[in-house]
Amino acid sequence: MRVFVTGGTGFIGHYVVKALLEHGHEVVIATRHPNKVPSLRSQPKVSFVEASLTDFDKMGEGLSGCDACIHIALGWGETPASMLMNDTRATVTLLEMAAKAGCQKFIQTSSTAAMGRMRPSMREVTSNLPMDLYGATKAAGEAFVLGFRRGYGSNFPEVSMKRNIIRPGYTFGNPAFPDGCSQPDRRFFDMARAVKEDRDIEIIKNDGTQFIHASQQAKLFVTLLESDKNEEIFLGLGSVWIGWKEIAEKMIALKPGCKSKIVEKDLGWGDEPMLFDVQKIKDQFGLVFDAHEFLDGHIKWTFDQV
Repeated sequence: MRVFVTGGTGFIGHYVVKALLEHGHEVVIATRHPNKVPSLRSQPKVSFVEASLTDFDKMGEGLSGCDACIHIALGWGETPASMLMNDTRATVTLLEMAAKAGCQKFIQTSSTAAMGRMRPSMREVTSNLPMDLYGATKAAGEAFVLGFRRGYGSNFPEVSMKRNIIRPGYTFGNPAFPDGCSQPDRRFFDMARAVKEDRDIEIIKNDGTQFIHASQQAKLFVTLLESDKNEEIFLGLGSVWIGWKEIAEKMIALKPGCKSKIVEKDLGWGDEPMLFDVQKIKDQFGLVFDAHEFLDGHIKWTFDQV
């Protein structure tokens, strides 16, 4: 397939592009920074559209001849109106342009933030209760992706394009290419810097999540792309909960004689974490992800970078 990917030079994006190439697909990357990952420019099956999410004319031109669209890029803002204009509007416009271009498939990258407040059962069918503008934006984008079954009037009497959603959780990893990038969240790096400077590592007691490595996340994207699923939501998370305390302990162990201590702030979080139910990706795709197999290597890589 010829696949149009927004944000293909970003962290998750360049992992997804790498996986697509490994599966024999051709990729068109829409990005504001086409030179961000030089290794991608040397790939014979990769071409670029230099554009922001709101450069709709350029986006439409890039979608021409594509069989699928994977939307990963985020349009940011600091107010409800700017988030609506920069991200939700961009997502909806891209969705419509992909259908007009004849794309057979569309994958929207949402977030577990769309679901918001943690509850005893967190599954794909759990109602969205976003707690911030980012989560609200992602939830709004999801609604349009799922609701775009047909247009009105003479436009899109029906929509044959298969539309699906992935909600990633905390995704980590070394760069997919030597000149690529790591995750934008800096907590791994902050811990490594504290250890090197013999400062204490401050964390919240019982804080953690179902970490997933970027290569595992990319595998979910490609598996979904190559499936016949339609109007489905999938959680992109590991099956195993990992606490930040475990990561801090592994970081400290890298420096013999380290004087850093782990200082836990107690916010009353229980010892038993609430978990997202990732049974759906196991049942439908046979995918079960444990981030531990990548964790030690990433911690060591992070430690070496600071």
